[in-house]
Amino acid sequence: MIARFQRLLIGAATLAAISPVAAADLGYAPRPAAYAPPAQPLSIVSEVRIGGSVQDPGSAERNTENVNGEILFAKPRVSLDPFWQAFVPRPTVGGSYNFGGKTSYAYLGATWTVELFPQTFRNTVFLEGFFGAGAHNGATGQKADTPFGFNALGCSPLFREAAALGFRITEHWSIMATVEHMSNAGLCANNRGLTNFGGKLGYTF
Repeated sequence: MIARFQRLLIGAATLAAISPVAAADLGYAPRPAAYAPPAQPLSIVSEVRIGGSVQDPGSAERNTENVNGEILFAKPRVSLDPFWQAFVPRPTVGGSYNFGGKTSYAYLGATWTVELFPQTFRNTVFLEGFFGAGAHNGATGQKADTPFGFNALGCSPLFREAAALGFRITEHWSIMATVEHMSNAGLCANNRGLTNFGGKLGYTF
């Protein structure tokens, strides 16, 4: 009886070892699960991000760097239809501090996220757009009164637009290449604007 039981155990272990190989040979190997955000947000905060950027290369504020922090909140429930709900942005607040004493700012607005070729990349590559407003401590007023080494921004607050190309490392972690621009859209004097390039690391809850 003991010998028969031992033979059964050996047979079961052998079958378990060769089954994945046989399944792979037959084209049935399991694929890793694609990333998908939770159907219900785990909290009011959807994601937090931190990153850095270079300040407007080619402008008066060049050769300085920034640290940036950002909080993206969960989407408000606008539609029960998943198609239309996908167009709803995430409310966003953030700020950027310049280490060279140049223009720093805080902003709020909305972020739209679109998956790029989700079937091909299994929801790991995404494109984002942001639109909102930012208040800054840079130079305002007439260009003639702008201090040396500062961009003439005209007024505060300004419109802020940003874009990012991102990659999800895991279900929670992602990295992004970013570009952001702030300007007054001609609503006040000296629309020099401010354009920064950088990257961010994000953690999704």
